[in-house]
Amino acid sequence: HSIFLQSVPSLRCIMGASPARVDAALLDASPSLCCIVGVAAGVDSIDLNECARRGVVVANSGSVFSTDVADHAVAMLIHVIRRVSAAQRFVRSGLWPVQGDYPLGSELGGRRVGVIGLGNIGSLIAKRLEALGCVVYYNSRTPKDSVPYRYFPNVHDLAVESNVLIVACSLNKATRHIVSKDVVEALGKDGIIINISRGANVDEAELVGALRERRIAGAGLDVFENEPGVPAELLSMDNIWRFSHLSPCQTSKITPLLTLRPSSPGSRCLRQCFPNNHAV
Repeated sequence: HSIFLQSVPSLRCIMGASPARVDAALLDASPSLCCIVGVAAGVDSIDLNECARRGVVVANSGSVFSTDVADHAVAMLIHVIRRVSAAQRFVRSGLWPVQGDYPLGSELGGRRVGVIGLGNIGSLIAKRLEALGCVVYYNSRTPKDSVPYRYFPNVHDLAVESNVLIVACSLNKATRHIVSKDVVEALGKDGIIINISRGANVDEAELVGALRERRIAGAGLDVFENEPGVPAELLSMDNIWRFSHLSPCQTSKITPLLTLRPSSPGSRCLRQCFPNNHAV
């Protein structure tokens, strides 16, 4: 953010995998800015109201990475349930011949999975889990008549009926810490939390405490509240899978976004900003 503020009067477009925080200060310093292209689905780092007021066009990745993120969420759940990382460390450390077989993991089929946010990504996660024999519930702003899953109007009640929560909602004022202490407690000691949305959707301090005290069984975290910082306690726990916010990152899809192929959201955004530039 400070780098942008040093010399941006002529800046026309911001584009990247992790654009700087776009707020009133940056927009004040960038009077020529007309286009922001984020190569991600989330736009929580951008003040959308301020951009709209100033006529700055904003684009995200749309549904480009949705299948990859859904696959990643399911992979993390399987990883946690089957204790893949811990079992791998057990073998690599030479403990198998010394201590015997590693304790068995659990099965995925039959799990009651609550999906928080049944948008594009959440719907794809639900379909995958349904195919794997899970019972799917969901919470979203409004019920969806087109899906067969049971709807819960609040996350606490969803957690009571679930033994897995998958966070797939956007981050805004209403969803910050939507997975709170009460929700974690409602999920219970056999519960698992998977987060592929934004770190701040989960009360991270409460999650760390619940994992440490075994008030929940495990977690799969692709995102953290203060990235790239990860709470030190999480680094040594064997009941979670940690990832570095890479669930959507596939080279075959990043490339067309960054090279502005005609069908990409960024290209459409730029055409709107520069309608007379036929090369865009």
